[in-house]
Amino acid sequence: MKLTDSCPAQSMASSCANGSVRRASRRLGQIYDEAFTGTGLKATQYSLMSHIARGNEPKMRDLADALVMDLSALSHSLKPLVRDGLVEVLVDELDRRSRRVLLTENGWAKYREAQQISERVSSIFEKAFGIEETVKLRSALDLISSETFAQSLLEELHAPLE
Repeated sequence: MKLTDSCPAQSMASSCANGSVRRASRRLGQIYDEAFTGTGLKATQYSLMSHIARGNEPKMRDLADALVMDLSALSHSLKPLVRDGLVEVLVDELDRRSRRVLLTENGWAKYREAQQISERVSSIFEKAFGIEETVKLRSALDLISSETFAQSLLEELHAPLE
């Protein structure tokens, strides 16, 4: 039996999508933070390292866009990873105004360690929530976090009332 089959509805359920997503994000963040305790990373740091690893030395702007963050928030988030020698921020050789972000050798080792934990937590989540439901959830969240969806909502929000 999946967990969703046995859990009663939350008595304090959010009345809007934003509240529900934020509450779910905080809960998953707590679970992932607990899982990563032994690595010394927070879930947000692992996510950031994962985007860097998959981004092939991404530019700061591209990384910020992928994470739906502004550059100052990204810089702030990178500081502990840089301080701990897991990430480097280097001037782009082709465009000196840009910075590229890459994992160091120690960063790759830490990333691989944390990746195993992430895969285990994801597997447990899929088992508890259901594989099909997990695929649908990820797809829906990817759509919601897209620039196209955001622009569509903002255009509607700023449209004159009829």
